[in-house]
Amino acid sequence: MDTQPNDSRLTANSRIFVAGHRGLVGSAIVRELQSAGYENLLLRTRQQLDLTDQRAVQDFFAEHKPDCVFMAAARVGGILANSTYPADFIYDNLAIQTNVIHAAYENRVQRLLFLGSSCIYPRECPQPMKEEYLLSGPLEPTNDAYALAKIAGIKMCHAYNQQYGTRYLAIMPTNLYGPNDNYDLETSHVIPALIRKFHEGKGSGAGHVMVWGTGKPRREFLYVNDLADACVFLAQLSNKEYDALLAGGAMPLVNVGCGKDLTIAELAEAVAATVGYQGKIQYDTSKPDGTPRKLLDVKRMQSLGWKPQTSFEDGLKKSYQAFLELVKA
Repeated sequence: MDTQPNDSRLTANSRIFVAGHRGLVGSAIVRELQSAGYENLLLRTRQQLDLTDQRAVQDFFAEHKPDCVFMAAARVGGILANSTYPADFIYDNLAIQTNVIHAAYENRVQRLLFLGSSCIYPRECPQPMKEEYLLSGPLEPTNDAYALAKIAGIKMCHAYNQQYGTRYLAIMPTNLYGPNDNYDLETSHVIPALIRKFHEGKGSGAGHVMVWGTGKPRREFLYVNDLADACVFLAQLSNKEYDALLAGGAMPLVNVGCGKDLTIAELAEAVAATVGYQGKIQYDTSKPDGTPRKLLDVKRMQSLGWKPQTSFEDGLKKSYQAFLELVKA
């Protein structure tokens, strides 16, 4: 049974639930929606709505009947957090996405956009990574619990589209950074970790700052406001354009990135320059590098007419300014 109305794109009156609206991605999506004139936003903190609680999620959807869901809520973290808490990562993410996706189906949500991560692709994936490379090889061991949870979310969207005629789309962003990031060195990703390390090194006059790994892995980065723009762009597509992404029973997967990468060493130098740190950069080769390279193939998004607008240099400057404002608060 097709659960969707004839036209499912966003309108001014659409009821839009942004799950995880206080996080890096969710807060950027809220800013983008508000700037585009969408005012009927459904926002709940973790204290107000525990997404791991199936009954609470079902009651919320039954009461508020959202038209569109941006699924940005997740337990996330860098190599250290993923390696230390794999059970938490797989349990929390499976619970959150299972509850939300099923409740969305039961309450006839018109479009759901599920946010994943480029770590879903195999460790030794051909570069750049195309959507069809999903499940073509072994995952990176340092974050496989998180990756498997996200792969399950993609497959759940696919299964519901096949069985119930839903229009659920999985968006796979590259590595993200920007305002409202997490700067906890135990759980943060690489850019916020480096911003904090170099800032503290500059403040203390440290002669060197230590960076995990060899510095050789290559990574692609996207300013989070650009991802938010891509998410809203996809939600606003006409039914014809949107449904073309799901045609033929294809896996409902779209990569979002900038199509360029750099080494961790080059990244560290760029962050140090942005922060104004003058000391040396040293590498702790006893720490894991993670996946050797992660560069997304972004031809599908480009074919729709979307490209990121923020240069890497400007993104780093804005991110450091956001960190300074957080430190002053």
